[in-house]
Amino acid sequence: MTASEPAERAVLLRRCRRVLGLFILALLVSGLTAFPLKRETELLAAFRGLPPTSALEPRNGFDRWILAVRDGLQDSYAQFPWLAYGTDWLAFAHIVIAMFFIGPLVDPVRNVWVLRAGMIACVLVVPLALVCGAIRGIPFGWRLIDCSFGVFGAAPLYYCFRLTRRLERNGAT
Repeated sequence: MTASEPAERAVLLRRCRRVLGLFILALLVSGLTAFPLKRETELLAAFRGLPPTSALEPRNGFDRWILAVRDGLQDSYAQFPWLAYGTDWLAFAHIVIAMFFIGPLVDPVRNVWVLRAGMIACVLVVPLALVCGAIRGIPFGWRLIDCSFGVFGAAPLYYCFRLTRRLERNGAT
């Protein structure tokens, strides 16, 4: 073992932990923002200068979609408030998934399986968004945005996976 190997392992571990920390934070924020969907869509519509009711036809497809989502949530929650419980579980799932990445944050070599599972889940986001989005009538552009979450999630996990493999080869535990 050369004198530089422990220093290299420390650098690799620090890089991996930083990236995983950001990944965990992104999952937490994503989860927490799923709780107030109705309020968030109301704020987005107001920010875009859209009317409080959909009486006027919006200028573009993006604004039409924002109004459709906002009005759909308002109507659904008014008539069936228990539907919001589904997005509460979605939010909770993001938080739980974030907790799984604490293992690789602490010991990436021992918990490399979590990185693998995370990368597989990210890849599966793409067909889910394309197929289920089409079935549910989600505009194609929005489905591509949803697909990007899988792509942008897989990139840091793959980077950490590569770092973990290097740590493993260097004998890190």
